[in-house]
Amino acid sequence: MVPAGATIAVVTDQPGGPPAPAGRLQAEVLGRVQGVGFRYFVQGEATALGLSGYVRNAADGRRVEVVAEGPRAALERLLAALHRGPPGAYVERVDADFAPAGGAFAGFAVRH
Repeated sequence: MVPAGATIAVVTDQPGGPPAPAGRLQAEVLGRVQGVGFRYFVQGEATALGLSGYVRNAADGRRVEVVAEGPRAALERLLAALHRGPPGAYVERVDADFAPAGGAFAGFAVRH
């Protein structure tokens, strides 16, 4: 039973399909990923997949941090895109973890 006043998010992988559980992808992308448009590449991919969250450069100049929420299948597609990156990027490694979604995001933002 859902408590009174609670909000329920229903996410589907396919229109008319059964609800897909929402999840969270937390990833760090290491390599030549700053100064090559990587954050805007991630924002475009995530937005096209209907995900919410954010991407930002890490202070060390060698990593980009990504937090995205949505259906697991869409998160997996975003993870594949993180391994690829935009032209000019060189991805050495992607460290990623999946967790339950927190529902804290509206849209997908580039943070500075």
